[in-house]
Amino acid sequence: QVQLVESGGGLVQAGGSLRLSCAASGRTISDYHMAWFRQAPGKERAFVSAVNWNGGFTYYADSVKGRFTISRDNAKNAVYLQMISLKPEDTAVYYCAAGRVLPATDPRRFDSWGQGTQVTVSS
Repeated sequence: QVQLVESGGGLVQAGGSLRLSCAASGRTISDYHMAWFRQAPGKERAFVSAVNWNGGFTYYADSVKGRFTISRDNAKNAVYLQMISLKPEDTAVYYCAAGRVLPATDPRRFDSWGQGTQVTVSS
């Protein structure tokens, strides 16, 4: 399995921006489709966005379309999530995940997970 470490979270005001990064090790991420999920307190882990192995196909949850952009750099073994126009309802722990099946929005379809990075959006 690939090991994943997220970074880039923090506290931001509504309307602000953040860029999350996911650094992979142990295996090349070009073997995987990659995704971001998020989990707010008291809620289940929810799909945010995914990108196929070569970056040619991306998809998003309706709640983030037009505001979030997923990208990957296989040469750097990294995945990114650019978030703009952040809203308080985007507050959650954000997780990077690797899997071998797309399209997939069910967390159970992903094999490897990072430890998460907290994003807090104040109103």
